Amino acid sequence: MASELAAKTCVPCRGGVPPLKGPEIDSLLQRLGGGWKVVGEHHLEKEYEFKDFAEALEFTNRVGAIAEEEGHHPDIYLAWGKVRLTIWTHKIDGLTESDFVLAAKADRALEEMLSARA
Repeated sequence: MASELAAKTCVPCRGGVPPLKGPEIDSLLQRLGGGWKVVGEHHLEKEYEFKDFAEALEFTNRVGAIAEEEGHHPDIYLAWGKVRLTIWTHKIDGLTESDFVLAAKADRALEEMLSARA
């Protein structure tokens, strides 16, 4: 189900649309899975753990490339051995489906990064 979200493309928000609420958020969060949490029906957040700074930086760079490609940019906190992503649609100050799409793409980027090392 997360792969279904990851296969989608982020849709630019022009504003003027209401943010997702309640059941809409719950449905997308179930499809996303993987440790994401919704904070105050406003944003998505997830913290990833890595063995060292270099691995965390590699993941950050992968997410950055996805964000540029999709035109949808998360807040990224990078520290030794961890990365925290915070995602929401700034133009409407809340969540859209594109936020969940970007979250799924980040998870897929991690899977690809780890499988490339195996």
